[in-house]
Amino acid sequence: MKTARQNLVRELISGAPIYTQEELRKWLAQKGIQVNQATLSRDLREIGVVKTANGYSLPTQDDTGGSPLPSLTHLVREFVVDVREAENQLVLKTTPGSAQPVAAGLDSSNWKEIVGTIAGDDTILVITESKVVCRKLAERIREIVEG
Repeated sequence: MKTARQNLVRELISGAPIYTQEELRKWLAQKGIQVNQATLSRDLREIGVVKTANGYSLPTQDDTGGSPLPSLTHLVREFVVDVREAENQLVLKTTPGSAQPVAAGLDSSNWKEIVGTIAGDDTILVITESKVVCRKLAERIREIVEG
């Protein structure tokens, strides 16, 4: 069942632009596959699907086992819409459904300012060591957003 479901996910994503997990879940339901959000998220992660400005995208044949994520600069510029500082924490608002790929990009960036991230649907909490470090990180991210 899992393999068949994931193959159908691949087929749907490669066939037409799909922008949200809910949209994908509905397409699956039309094909007779009922799946909850947690299972669908896990499937997307296992397949290596990336959310882009043009909808979900499958990893290409050129991927050599590395991260399927676009560059962090692209992710931040494309999806981050607001940057807010709160003591040693930074709150990044993203377009709906984009927080997780942006957080994954931040996590894999190895930026020394970042202690860790927590991502929801459209919000990322970035934890830093201090208020000063948070301010510098906010400036760094704002510079990317503004291009």
